[in-house]
Amino acid sequence: MTEQGRVLVVDDDETVRDVVRRYLEVAGFDVDVAGDGTEGLRLFSATGPDLVVLDVMMPGLNGLEVCRRLRQVSQVPVVMLTALGEEENRIAGLQLGADDYVTKPFSPKELALRVASVLRRARMPRPEPAARLITDGNLSLQMTARQATLGGVELPLTSREFDLLAFFLTHPGVAFSRADLLEKVWGWDFGDQSTVTVHVRRLREKIERNPAKPVRVATVWGVGYRYDPVRP
Repeated sequence: MTEQGRVLVVDDDETVRDVVRRYLEVAGFDVDVAGDGTEGLRLFSATGPDLVVLDVMMPGLNGLEVCRRLRQVSQVPVVMLTALGEEENRIAGLQLGADDYVTKPFSPKELALRVASVLRRARMPRPEPAARLITDGNLSLQMTARQATLGGVELPLTSREFDLLAFFLTHPGVAFSRADLLEKVWGWDFGDQSTVTVHVRRLREKIERNPAKPVRVATVWGVGYRYDPVRP
């Protein structure tokens, strides 16, 4: 295996598979390819890849179902490939635990860079949290257990949603641009900033009483987002 790692590409389009495979191999990755979801799951079990590039729209076992099954057995990083305008699929993929998405048509070179960035982030050791428990009103985060509760009820947060909320709670009252959040929470110095927008929207749906009129995660027009603590 190369130092960069092994990537599994699952896409029913042979041209896409070949182009992505070539660019990833040039970037130093070992690459396996599968033409459908069933073959993708088989190869995942057989090869143990470090990351999966997964097309959403495939006949038979689609990418969302493959992602769901992967998350039942593994936390391997997943980058979803979605068509332009498939916002519901992008949200569903992120909700299932995908780490990022790339919209078709895409630059294979950019995808290779994105794969490398996601892997770097996944391999970074998590620092020991300074505080084991963070609270804001009825919202609590157990940092070491990576568990969040609102009013005593556990929140169904994805790993990235938890990281984003933890970052907001430890930086109250500070406005951050989407680029700032992409760098500080995702660990990326480039990428599709709409990923941040989708995660913020999903987070608001889970922690705000009225997500359309957020109290905690405020929009700072012309800048980005700011976390405003609630009063006890």
